[in-house]
Amino acid sequence: MRYLMTAVLILVGIIHLLPLAGVSGAERIQSLYGVTLGDPNVVMLMRHRAVLFGLLGTFFIVAAFVPALQLSALILGTISVISFLLLAWSTGGYNASIARVVTADWIALALLLVGFVAYALLRRRF
Repeated sequence: MRYLMTAVLILVGIIHLLPLAGVSGAERIQSLYGVTLGDPNVVMLMRHRAVLFGLLGTFFIVAAFVPALQLSALILGTISVISFLLLAWSTGGYNASIARVVTADWIALALLLVGFVAYALLRRRF
């Protein structure tokens, strides 16, 4: 179970690190999400979003090896993923690039659910 928890958090961390590439600028953000960014203010906000996802992804990977952080990581990851999935569902009409993000978040949610089960089983043993 311990290895399963580590694997889950590393995989969820990698999923959350992928948007970090957007820090490099508007062109990369446009290729990641299939959007046009004409307003420099929106570019700045999206680049900051990339930094925040980098921090979150890093936290998941650190938590994979620090048991005291694992429950917090599972909860934060679940909030992050479910909030995006709800926004995508309520907005609809998104492009193919965003559809890939939605798919990645469904995968992350499944992994997080496995992580919660592994966490519960690990805590039951002690």
